[in-house]
Amino acid sequence: MYKNILIISSLIFSLKIWADDFSKKDVDRWEKEFTYAAQEGRKMWTNDGKVKLGTNGVACAQCHPNASNVHPETYPKFQKQIGKVVYLTTMVNWCIRNPLEGKSLEVESDAMNFLLAYIYSERKGVKLAPGKH
Repeated sequence: MYKNILIISSLIFSLKIWADDFSKKDVDRWEKEFTYAAQEGRKMWTNDGKVKLGTNGVACAQCHPNASNVHPETYPKFQKQIGKVVYLTTMVNWCIRNPLEGKSLEVESDAMNFLLAYIYSERKGVKLAPGKH
Protein backbone atom coordinates (compact mmCIF):
# COMPACT_ATOMS: atom_id res chain seq x y z
CA MET A 1 0.00 0.00 0.00
CA TYR A 2 2.80 2.45 0.91
CA LYS A 3 4.48 1.60 -2.38
CA ASN A 4 1.31 2.65 -4.26
CA ILE A 5 1.10 5.92 -2.34
CA LEU A 6 4.75 6.63 -3.15
CA ILE A 7 4.19 5.92 -6.86
CA ILE A 8 1.07 8.11 -7.00
CA SER A 9 2.83 10.93 -5.12
CA SER A 10 5.76 10.75 -7.54
CA LEU A 11 3.41 10.92 -10.52
CA ILE A 12 1.55 13.92 -9.13
CA PHE A 13 4.83 15.73 -8.43
CA SER A 14 6.09 14.91 -11.96
CA LEU A 15 2.89 16.25 -13.54
CA LYS A 16 3.25 19.49 -11.61
CA ILE A 17 6.74 20.00 -13.00
CA TRP A 18 5.55 19.31 -16.56
CA ALA A 19 2.57 21.66 -16.21
CA ASP A 20 4.94 24.57 -15.53
CA ASP A 21 7.42 23.71 -18.29
CA PHE A 22 6.81 26.21 -21.13
CA SER A 23 8.95 26.37 -24.23
CA LYS A 24 9.79 29.61 -26.04
CA LYS A 25 7.57 28.35 -28.86
CA ASP A 26 4.64 28.03 -26.41
CA VAL A 27 5.14 31.53 -25.00
CA ASP A 28 5.52 33.05 -28.48
CA ARG A 29 2.29 31.39 -29.64
CA TRP A 30 0.40 32.53 -26.57
CA GLU A 31 1.62 36.11 -26.97
CA LYS A 32 0.65 36.08 -30.65
CA GLU A 33 -2.84 34.78 -29.81
CA PHE A 34 -3.32 37.38 -27.05
CA THR A 35 -2.13 40.19 -29.31
CA TYR A 36 -4.56 39.09 -32.04
CA ALA A 37 -7.45 38.96 -29.54
CA ALA A 38 -6.58 42.43 -28.17
CA GLN A 39 -6.39 43.87 -31.69
CA GLU A 40 -9.80 42.42 -32.55
CA GLY A 41 -11.17 43.80 -29.28
CA ARG A 42 -9.84 47.27 -30.10
CA LYS A 43 -11.64 47.17 -33.45
CA MET A 44 -14.89 46.38 -31.65
CA TRP A 45 -14.15 49.02 -28.98
CA THR A 46 -13.78 51.75 -31.61
CA ASN A 47 -16.48 50.49 -34.04
CA ASP A 48 -13.77 49.86 -36.66
CA GLY A 49 -14.43 46.14 -37.05
CA LYS A 50 -17.08 43.88 -38.53
CA VAL A 51 -18.80 43.44 -35.17
CA LYS A 52 -20.80 46.47 -34.04
CA LEU A 53 -21.73 46.32 -30.38
CA GLY A 54 -24.57 48.82 -30.49
CA THR A 55 -27.35 50.06 -32.73
CA ASN A 56 -26.97 53.82 -32.29
CA GLY A 57 -23.45 54.43 -33.62
CA VAL A 58 -21.96 55.01 -30.17
CA ALA A 59 -18.62 53.27 -29.54
CA CYS A 60 -17.05 52.22 -26.25
CA ALA A 61 -14.11 54.46 -27.14
CA GLN A 62 -16.28 57.57 -26.98
CA CYS A 63 -16.53 57.29 -23.19
CA HIS A 64 -13.43 55.17 -22.64
CA PRO A 65 -10.65 56.02 -25.14
CA ASN A 66 -7.93 53.37 -24.87
CA ALA A 67 -10.15 51.59 -22.32
CA SER A 68 -9.55 54.45 -19.87
CA ASN A 69 -11.51 54.55 -16.63
CA VAL A 70 -12.54 50.90 -16.99
CA HIS A 71 -10.11 49.53 -14.36
CA PRO A 72 -10.51 45.78 -14.94
CA GLU A 73 -8.10 45.12 -12.08
CA THR A 74 -10.76 46.31 -9.60
CA TYR A 75 -13.39 43.67 -10.51
CA PRO A 76 -15.37 42.09 -9.04
CA LYS A 77 -16.71 45.18 -7.32
CA PHE A 78 -19.93 46.98 -6.44
CA GLN A 79 -21.40 48.80 -9.44
CA LYS A 80 -23.88 51.55 -8.63
CA GLN A 81 -25.67 51.22 -11.99
CA ILE A 82 -26.40 47.54 -11.30
CA GLY A 83 -26.77 47.73 -7.53
CA LYS A 84 -24.54 44.81 -6.57
CA VAL A 85 -21.06 43.32 -6.83
CA VAL A 86 -20.43 42.17 -10.41
CA TYR A 87 -17.72 40.87 -12.71
CA LEU A 88 -16.30 43.00 -15.52
CA THR A 89 -18.29 40.98 -18.07
CA THR A 90 -21.53 42.09 -16.41
CA MET A 91 -20.50 45.75 -16.65
CA VAL A 92 -19.40 45.35 -20.28
CA ASN A 93 -22.83 43.94 -21.11
CA TRP A 94 -24.56 46.72 -19.16
CA CYS A 95 -22.73 49.30 -21.27
CA ILE A 96 -23.57 47.45 -24.49
CA ARG A 97 -27.30 47.31 -23.57
CA ASN A 98 -27.60 50.86 -22.25
CA PRO A 99 -25.33 53.55 -23.77
CA LEU A 100 -24.76 51.53 -26.98
CA GLU A 101 -28.33 50.18 -27.21
CA GLY A 102 -27.10 46.75 -28.29
CA LYS A 103 -27.53 43.14 -27.25
CA SER A 104 -25.52 41.51 -24.49
CA LEU A 105 -22.66 39.25 -25.48
CA GLU A 106 -22.38 35.66 -24.30
CA VAL A 107 -19.77 35.65 -21.56
CA GLU A 108 -17.83 32.80 -23.21
CA SER A 109 -18.03 34.24 -26.73
CA ASP A 110 -15.06 35.24 -28.88
CA ALA A 111 -16.45 38.78 -28.96
CA MET A 112 -16.42 39.07 -25.14
CA ASN A 113 -12.95 37.50 -24.97
CA PHE A 114 -11.66 39.97 -27.57
CA LEU A 115 -13.08 42.93 -25.63
CA LEU A 116 -11.59 41.70 -22.37
CA ALA A 117 -8.22 41.04 -24.02
CA TYR A 118 -8.19 44.62 -25.27
CA ILE A 119 -9.26 46.08 -21.92
CA TYR A 120 -6.66 44.07 -20.01
CA SER A 121 -3.94 44.82 -22.59
CA GLU A 122 -4.38 48.51 -21.85
CA ARG A 123 -3.81 47.84 -18.14
CA LYS A 124 -0.83 45.46 -18.31
CA GLY A 125 1.33 45.69 -15.22
CA VAL A 126 -1.34 47.22 -12.96
CA LYS A 127 -1.74 45.38 -9.64
CA LEU A 128 -4.99 43.55 -8.91
CA ALA A 129 -7.23 45.44 -6.48
CA PRO A 130 -10.65 43.70 -6.40
CA GLY A 131 -13.40 45.85 -4.91
CA LYS A 132 -11.43 49.11 -5.20
CA HIS A 133 -13.12 52.30 -6.36
